[in-house]
Amino acid sequence: MAKGTVADTPTNVMGIDFPNAVGLAAGLDKNADYYSSLSQFGFGFIEVGTITPKAQSGNEKPRMFRLQEDNAVINRMGFNNRGVSYLAAQVGNTDYNGVLGINIGKNKDTPLERAHEDYQLCMQRVYTLADYITVNISSPNTPGLRDLQVGEATKKLLTEVKSTQQKLTDKYGRYVPVAVKVAPDMAPQDINDFCDTARALRIDAIIATNTTLSRPNLSSEHADEAGGLSGKPVTELARSTIAQLAQRLQKEIPVIGCGGIFSGKDALAHLAAGASLLQVYTGFIYRGPELITEIRKSITDSPKNT
Repeated sequence: MAKGTVADTPTNVMGIDFPNAVGLAAGLDKNADYYSSLSQFGFGFIEVGTITPKAQSGNEKPRMFRLQEDNAVINRMGFNNRGVSYLAAQVGNTDYNGVLGINIGKNKDTPLERAHEDYQLCMQRVYTLADYITVNISSPNTPGLRDLQVGEATKKLLTEVKSTQQKLTDKYGRYVPVAVKVAPDMAPQDINDFCDTARALRIDAIIATNTTLSRPNLSSEHADEAGGLSGKPVTELARSTIAQLAQRLQKEIPVIGCGGIFSGKDALAHLAAGASLLQVYTGFIYRGPELITEIRKSITDSPKNT
């Protein structure tokens, strides 16, 4: 993996050695078509997906909007992807040798009470290909999906996920960590309850956060479009969620910070709030590879690492 001229600070999270703490979030390369090339921009890890058991076309177009005045994006893609078998074939044929996360979800037509079956099927197909697997239960663009973040639905789903993880560990003799991606719109008590469930079930990491349904002080013409908002307007909301998770978890489970990172300063603030790793998406769309270099340098030059 190309590293440019930055003297990186490697880190170990979930038992995985990351060459640097800056990753590409899921969503940009849903089908694992381009991640080997994307890795050349200096990412310490790449997350592909979200993938579902069956291919699906997603929501009707137009479904993605660039809010330039706000440095933001609204999307309502709806897990458009070619299905887990396609992604598995792509990953199996790549020359990429970095850290790879695979983000999994449920098909739109799968009832919530059977959602665990979709996650289990995806886990079984990608287990030997991934360094870690992310369970996406926080996209706002699949009807009812966020219901899996709260209460008994969370316990049922994650219990089934952990059971499958154990069976696959026994089968292949290799433990692949499982992360769960959550929304920035959860109430404080829901965050606490989620943390308690994640701790009890020994979830390996939590990714905070996905896109938001809120619309904080937007000025772009597409501000009223339906879907999940990402980018600069989400920075504080994501950081607040990271901080709440970190305070509740007390380092028992690592938090991967994602949401509104547009600068090295933003990245350091997410880390200070309690994140162990970082992921970028919309900031990368707007600023390009220079953002990755800036973040890596900021981390290396921070007082913590000097």
